[in-house]
Amino acid sequence: MAPEPPLLTMSGITKSFPGVRALDGVDLQVLAGEVHCLLGQNGAGKSTLIKVLAGAHQPDDGEITWRGERTTLRSPIAAMRLGIATIYQELDLVEGLSVAENVYLGHEPTSAGFVVRGRVARDSTAALLKRLGHGEIDPGRLVGELSAAQQQIVSMARALSHEVRLIVMDEPSAALDPDEVDNLFRIVTALTADGVAVVYISHRLEEIRRIGDRVTVLKDGRAVAGGLPAKSTPTKDVVAMMTGRNVEYVFPERADESPHRQDGQPGLPEPVLTVRGLSRHGEFASLDLDLCPGEIVGLAGLVGSGRSEILETIYGARKPSSGQVAVEERVLRPGSVRSAVRAGLGLAPEERKAQALLMLESVTRNVSVSSMSRFSRGGWLDRGGEREAAHTATRELSLRPDDPSVPVRTLSGGNQQKAVLARWLLRGCRVLLLDEPTRGVDVGARAELYAVIRRLADEGLAVLMVSSEVPEVLGLADRVLVLREGRVVHTAPARDLDEHRVLDLVLEGSPAA
Repeated sequence: MAPEPPLLTMSGITKSFPGVRALDGVDLQVLAGEVHCLLGQNGAGKSTLIKVLAGAHQPDDGEITWRGERTTLRSPIAAMRLGIATIYQELDLVEGLSVAENVYLGHEPTSAGFVVRGRVARDSTAALLKRLGHGEIDPGRLVGELSAAQQQIVSMARALSHEVRLIVMDEPSAALDPDEVDNLFRIVTALTADGVAVVYISHRLEEIRRIGDRVTVLKDGRAVAGGLPAKSTPTKDVVAMMTGRNVEYVFPERADESPHRQDGQPGLPEPVLTVRGLSRHGEFASLDLDLCPGEIVGLAGLVGSGRSEILETIYGARKPSSGQVAVEERVLRPGSVRSAVRAGLGLAPEERKAQALLMLESVTRNVSVSSMSRFSRGGWLDRGGEREAAHTATRELSLRPDDPSVPVRTLSGGNQQKAVLARWLLRGCRVLLLDEPTRGVDVGARAELYAVIRRLADEGLAVLMVSSEVPEVLGLADRVLVLREGRVVHTAPARDLDEHRVLDLVLEGSPAA
């Protein structure tokens, strides 16, 4: 019996934009019922390829075969009618509409040629949600009231409402906690058991091992490997293909001794940041912390443990219920970002595109925005001085391209993060708060960011970081505070911990004495 032909074959796909060849003869083959993982650094061509597959971009050359027949995907609607759905990292749901209205938006149920609304759409949506194992989601509820994980389920339900045969998932786990990731993988397994193919894009190589069947690796717009076994291909080989080099040591070496001052040990640095009894009702309680110049402290814990809330409260974006934050001996005004910034604090938030960057502005303006008073003279802006200062800050971090006039939206995730860091360097920041510093950043760029953060600490900057990835916390931090349900359950040098110990503490630990 002849083997079943591939569900999808993309052959020799090319796509150019002004000055950039985004895809250069890419081949991709996807089988029915498989999870095909697409890997590559930012800028490798992944986003362009999936937009071609979604019908959002038209290729300059190449051929697409769907279920054995050559086809042209002229629009997203054409792709959806064939059975190809794409769930982007930034979900395209309408928050002001209900779950059912989002699921059937643009293809409302009809009867005798008339659009049927109300109960029919809700009942159909309820059936789809039940198929996805989330029958508890109310089809009549507004999407804006749902969690990120629930909104992702709604996007999947919308895809299934089109009788989809292939779903593209772009970084689907980026905003999920471990339990939600497990549920996502359960759904993916159920879909592939029904013959639905999944193209899965993620920077987290451990996820590829868990859920993937085969892997295609892109680099500089080319497919440098296709159809590799996801579970048995060595990680170092995958990283080498993605980066063009072997990455033996992702994390930079830390100093032999943390600069953290212990009581009774004179001569070590005094803390630059002191937190005492900091609490915020329902989120975290009784946090005490000393952070010294040159030290990187990591907060480890599950989503909901209070990690991000702690950073935002220290920064003044949230007002504490009790306790205080001081930089050296200067007590900050609770709930005041201005007080924190003036004292030398800077925050690189988790959602940098929405919370930190002016996406339509230049790199220069994004870097200088917190230091504009430096460039104002009698009501006039010294644009030359602004450009020069921003360029100096970005060069120090090796931001690419080396042109601060380009819009920040054109940069890769890693370089966008460098732009945020450059802002605080220009401001003269003394304490840097990092929330998920490498979210959406590829393997090679992560190594660069780690090296930048370690170098800044070695030069005397104090760093307090949060990451969902325990290996990242352990590999970058000097000292780790483990959080569980809003309380510190353990504090230790990073070298004295391992991933299993941290996970045991966040799941079973009791508050530290």
